[in-house]
Amino acid sequence: MALKPDRIELLTDVSFFMNSTAERGGVACVTTGGSGISMDDANAVVAYAATVSGSKPVGVLLNDVVNIDLTRQHINWHKDEVQLGGKVTLLRNGQVTTNKVTGSPAAGVDAYVGVSGLIGTSSTNSVKIGQFLSAVDADGYAKVSVNL
Repeated sequence: MALKPDRIELLTDVSFFMNSTAERGGVACVTTGGSGISMDDANAVVAYAATVSGSKPVGVLLNDVVNIDLTRQHINWHKDEVQLGGKVTLLRNGQVTTNKVTGSPAAGVDAYVGVSGLIGTSSTNSVKIGQFLSAVDADGYAKVSVNL
């Protein structure tokens, strides 16, 4: 589990698809943008960034993206799973408690995009996504305020 249930969702976005498997709680970045409102534009795709340089964050992933055989089993709706290539929910403004954290954050420190969807404290070639509201606890989770 990469995202605790205690969160505040003020603004979410459901206009992007994700074509790679991913665990929720990390920062998704635009790989290709859609046109217009792009609600059904398959070109509006997000992924966890391989490098922070040039990344364009759009929100914290709120779904697990899985690749399962849907003829043998169904999506686990209780775990908020989405099939590979499906629409994902992204948190644009709010607060999450996630273990997708790198570095040693402290309360009040700015939060930046890291590689592989991680949220870090390093501003080198990175984009600010919000602010840490706590340090990392014993289980590796930190509270982050997101404002994109």
